[in-house]
Amino acid sequence: MASNITWHAGLTRKERSELRKQKGCTVWFTGLSASGKSTIAIALEQHLLHLDYQVYRLDGDNVRFGLNKDLGFSPNDRVENIRRIAEVAKLFADSTTIALTSFISPYKADRQIARDLHADTKNVDQPLPFIEVFIDVPIEEAEKRDPKGLYKKAKSGEIKEFTGISAPYEAPENAEIHIHSEKTSVEEAVRIITKYLEDNGLLSKGS
Repeated sequence: MASNITWHAGLTRKERSELRKQKGCTVWFTGLSASGKSTIAIALEQHLLHLDYQVYRLDGDNVRFGLNKDLGFSPNDRVENIRRIAEVAKLFADSTTIALTSFISPYKADRQIARDLHADTKNVDQPLPFIEVFIDVPIEEAEKRDPKGLYKKAKSGEIKEFTGISAPYEAPENAEIHIHSEKTSVEEAVRIITKYLEDNGLLSKGS
């Protein structure tokens, strides 16, 4: 980081939340490819928008068309991919938007960095809520779904460093929400996440 920059303070998070009558947070979806992360995140975004909340979804594939188009799938590039997304999600949450992120994010350490970024209170008055949602599915089920044919390509060697086949996925041990997508409908998953947000005061208007 450059040494000749200065943080310019403005509204506190509490003041912004009161003015916008909404609390910001990040809902971080993690899980294998084809686990159902994006499908559930899309449904949750639509549901919360219908409830008149400001929501924005960051999707793993979509972000690689722009912000992260210079990154591949090597371990180092995966780390940088998640670091950038964590910073962007934090900005959305800081604006009192509900940020939904749908990324495989296979490494525990990277997800912890994202969590720590939201917990950091340097230059601000309060931390930002970070809700990790583990969309759990057996690898066999993910391979059966495989809507993009990626598992088949990975097994044939056509795709290198593919999570779950030739690259590791480190499952969360203490996610705030754990959903078994092979046993849970999209509608039920949305209900579970919405209830968590309500129970933790994140869907109450104002501060």
